[in-house]
Amino acid sequence: MVGHIKNLDAIQMTHPDIKEASMKVLVSPKEGWDGYVMRLVEVGSFGYTPKHSHPWPHINYIVEGDGELMINGEIHPVTSGSYAYVPGNQIHQFRNAGSQMFKFICIVPEEGHKI
Repeated sequence: MVGHIKNLDAIQMTHPDIKEASMKVLVSPKEGWDGYVMRLVEVGSFGYTPKHSHPWPHINYIVEGDGELMINGEIHPVTSGSYAYVPGNQIHQFRNAGSQMFKFICIVPEEGHKI
């Protein structure tokens, strides 16, 4: 399976604690990767994902832009090329720290892929 990001539809993330965020599913069980989902999350100018926690961990890689990753109240600046492992049950949030688009890859177990 080979694809291109420009051919995928963005799924708008809707929740009162989300601002300017969408995701594109790159690889999932639908494409043959049983048990896991790799998504591209796009966060607009000064947007953010919700502050939340869940039992599963996830892996992230920053593709583009400048942002912040908050884990349990500690702010970590992240830029293109940064990566992070967020353990399960940790309160976390991604924020776009600038006016340009902020994009990151997020890999979660299948149970963690919520739309």
